[in-house]
Amino acid sequence: MTLFPHAHATHPQWEMALTLAIAQLEGLRRAPPYQLRPTIGWVYLTDHYAVHAPALLERLHAHYPGVHWIGTVGVGVSANGVEYFDEPGLALMLGDIPAEQFRVFSGVQPLPPSFAAHTAQVHADPTTPDMAELVGELATRTATGYLFGGLAAARTRTLHIADEVFHGGLSGVAFSPEVALLSRVTQGCQPVGPARTITEVEQNVIATLDGEPALGCLLADLGLEGAEPREALPKLQTTLVGLFDGGDDGAIRRGQFGEDVRVRHLIGIDPHRYGIAVADRPEPGMQLAFCRRHADAARRDLMRICAEIREELEPQEVPLETALALSGEGADAAPHPARGISGAIYVSCSGRGGPHFGSPGAELQLVRHALGDVPLVGFFAGGEIARHHLYGYTGVLTVFTA
Repeated sequence: MTLFPHAHATHPQWEMALTLAIAQLEGLRRAPPYQLRPTIGWVYLTDHYAVHAPALLERLHAHYPGVHWIGTVGVGVSANGVEYFDEPGLALMLGDIPAEQFRVFSGVQPLPPSFAAHTAQVHADPTTPDMAELVGELATRTATGYLFGGLAAARTRTLHIADEVFHGGLSGVAFSPEVALLSRVTQGCQPVGPARTITEVEQNVIATLDGEPALGCLLADLGLEGAEPREALPKLQTTLVGLFDGGDDGAIRRGQFGEDVRVRHLIGIDPHRYGIAVADRPEPGMQLAFCRRHADAARRDLMRICAEIREELEPQEVPLETALALSGEGADAAPHPARGISGAIYVSCSGRGGPHFGSPGAELQLVRHALGDVPLVGFFAGGEIARHHLYGYTGVLTVFTA
């Protein structure tokens, strides 16, 4: 099986970081598992290099002629077991997917209707209006309805890459059915109350839940029933909202959110009408559960999705229980790589990473312990994309399988 060559580097000067990363790629390409003729490349860079993205991409095109490059900027980038968060850094990966099995698309190069898109990877500018609708529309143009990717995140300038550097809109690469991949969503929040039904809502203001004033339900779920809203503000400021479609029995299981739950910010309260405002446009009949970020729950759920991927790839060799054990934090070294993974993309929320998991690189070390020493690159996003949804505080792990 051919593995995708991958590299990462940090340096105050982008030219030196790119030189170091290319040297790593060329060193790997001398080893048999990584010997390939690249057709596609992934490039993720922190916002320290954002202003230099056009020159950086030009260097990549010159060094690897004929390779299509996709990627974006994040407040951090990641690779196998490491992350560069809030510091200069970049991550590169090369693949040899046959050219007829993928199409790069952007605002200036739309996805051709003649291409049978099965799935698609998407990078987008978070300042683009109606982004959720654009993601949903793009999902309908794939046979599976499955997208994966994320929104650029930067303190300087947001951008995304699809053979060119773009600002605004979205871009990415669509894959045909012959490109085999597995993808999972891991949640980073834990519910603090039961699932409730939205019974009255106007735009983004929810008036009632289960027929009761929404603010009263919020205070009750936080154990603050009867308290004045102003007194509850410290707890309200750390409370989030999980939204999901009504009738989804798997959305909350064993005190954990399922992958269909979209976490949104609680952006205000109406103490006069006893309503709450959320950063979305929910509809009557949808379900809602109040939640908080929870590091232990995030660790457990990340290990779960990695174990599910190993189990799907190695149903006989590695039972789910064994895969979970291999992903334990106490492991000193990564286990044998999961069979059949050529490369992986991991998009994590900018609110996760080392700051949330307790130490630099801890989140990526969990992935490495669970999946083994497989090629992996990714970035820390301003919102994550999976299927036809925009998520928050999640991670989206996608592996290309041989």
